[in-house]
Amino acid sequence: MKIATYNVEWFNALFDDDGQLIDDDGWSSRWNVTRAQQTAALGHVFQALDADAVMVIEAPDSSRKRDGAMALANFAARFGLRANTALTGFRNDTQQEIALLYDPKVVQAQHDPGADPGFPAFDQHFQMDLNIDAAPDPVIWSKPPLEVALTTASGQYRLIGVHAKSKAPHGARDDADAIRISIENRRKQLAQCIWLRGRVDAHFVAGDDLIVLGDFNDGPGLDTYEKLFGQSGVEIVLGKGADRELFDPHARMALGRRIGAMPVTARFRRRGQPYLQALLDYIMVSPGVRNQGAAWQIWHPFDHPDCYEDRDLREALVTASDHFPVVLTIPN
Repeated sequence: MKIATYNVEWFNALFDDDGQLIDDDGWSSRWNVTRAQQTAALGHVFQALDADAVMVIEAPDSSRKRDGAMALANFAARFGLRANTALTGFRNDTQQEIALLYDPKVVQAQHDPGADPGFPAFDQHFQMDLNIDAAPDPVIWSKPPLEVALTTASGQYRLIGVHAKSKAPHGARDDADAIRISIENRRKQLAQCIWLRGRVDAHFVAGDDLIVLGDFNDGPGLDTYEKLFGQSGVEIVLGKGADRELFDPHARMALGRRIGAMPVTARFRRRGQPYLQALLDYIMVSPGVRNQGAAWQIWHPFDHPDCYEDRDLREALVTASDHFPVVLTIPN
């Protein structure tokens, strides 16, 4: 079984209100990439992945006027993907949904959100003191995680698709304001990860085979503000202790190395500057999944030998998004 997570930059901008691909020479929401170029590139990447299920981050919008699941189904039909059925969960107001695109002949998927008194469903509020003033603050997810009950021929899995809060200081007026916003955003991102970890613990108690995957906008050692809080959001979700710890080999590598080569899953353009690369996307699994012989790959166009040597795939990965797919393979 092959499961992937893929953050597709502004996938929504490639569709009209009827969920049809626009696919013309107008500019996409990617820099210097037309809608036709991005659409073709994404089709090539998804065909090459040929995954049983893809957790699509920044999936097309679902709202009163738009249907993200229909848009993804139309995209899958256009490129003949066997993963041609889309599952969405709680809608959000950002035009960037979380959706599972899957092959209904191989797996069955159901939105199955959970909650308990300490950790509510992800479309609700979580109370936590963010400002260290002894008063609880309401924490919300702008993009509520997608909880999925996945049924396969070999067993049952629980998936949680994640797009955590960005820590970037958007809208800062000066350096001091940027510092303030960065710290505020990190507090919110850590609170989201504590909330998420609460749901992870509930799955451990239930004995579920769990896969947590998506874009955490975070990673060990990713920025200087991490020192103020002691750990990253990724470390919080991974947890500690052999019986309660999730595993991702790329996170493990980053945690054990502050200097030297690092795996990366995203590559951002900075005008007039070198590209900025970061490890933001993860597939974390419970011990039961890892022990099934799970194997991970990052489809980085320049770091993965097969992706690099396939010129068409390499160019498609660069054109399609500023993130690259992370792939988990579990032997049948």
